[in-house]
Amino acid sequence: MSGIGPVSVGVGYSSLIMSVRLDQTALVTGASAGIGREIAGVLAEKGFDLVLVARRGAELSQLALQLENEHGVRAVAHPVDLLRENAAADLQSELEREGVIVDLLVNNAGLIEVGAFRELPLDRLLRLVRLNTGVLTELTHRFLGSMVERGHGRVLNVASLAAFQPVPSLAVYAATKAFVLSFTESLSEELKGTGVSATALCPGLTRTHMVEQAQEASSLARATPSFLISETADVAREGVEACLAGRVIVVPGVPNRLQANAVRFYPRWLVRTIGGLVGRRSL
Repeated sequence: MSGIGPVSVGVGYSSLIMSVRLDQTALVTGASAGIGREIAGVLAEKGFDLVLVARRGAELSQLALQLENEHGVRAVAHPVDLLRENAAADLQSELEREGVIVDLLVNNAGLIEVGAFRELPLDRLLRLVRLNTGVLTELTHRFLGSMVERGHGRVLNVASLAAFQPVPSLAVYAATKAFVLSFTESLSEELKGTGVSATALCPGLTRTHMVEQAQEASSLARATPSFLISETADVAREGVEACLAGRVIVVPGVPNRLQANAVRFYPRWLVRTIGGLVGRRSL
């Protein structure tokens, strides 16, 4: 405050310890539960003030109070439905009025839909695309410029292990996470020399409500061995530490890192075929 081989890029933690100020503020979307909640906790532990964003106001307020009491930081709950028209713009304006400077942006809010693409309701798929890619892109654009102007900042985008290969039964979800991964890698190159970095956190199956949804809809997900399911606290800590160290990609868990690296060496037709054989079993 070292990576996974070919899909880990960046500098070591030690060279960046002194560059992290103690009075920084992090904005965390999807902060009321799961990985987002745990990321907020890790950041509070490290001394960051927090802007917590999610739809569920009661859970956010409770978390904000808990983090203030436990870590002595300032945590403010902003209940926002990021899919509402102009939600991101309104959030930015409100923070500017309050004099809040966002030093670290965590784009964690996301949706998942499990099933055959042709059978899933179109409106739900479009909401997924809008939140997982559109809102993430808009928030990054709105807060990144001022980070570059100040000469320091961090962006942590929560992608997925699904970003590395097509996943039948998760076709749109996996495609949005591939977007997040590619977008983050491109940003990381554009930002070289600015003092700002972009990191993609690519967890595999993690004990979250989103994975519970997948397990309810997919027999394959239900059959996943428990040792392949990561804990949210572990994923969050790896993601935050990689972000603060300026690493570009972090894949928590040895089995997940092996899979992410392996697909790079196989021809696309083979990756697609294996994914099809596995994915169709869950439909």
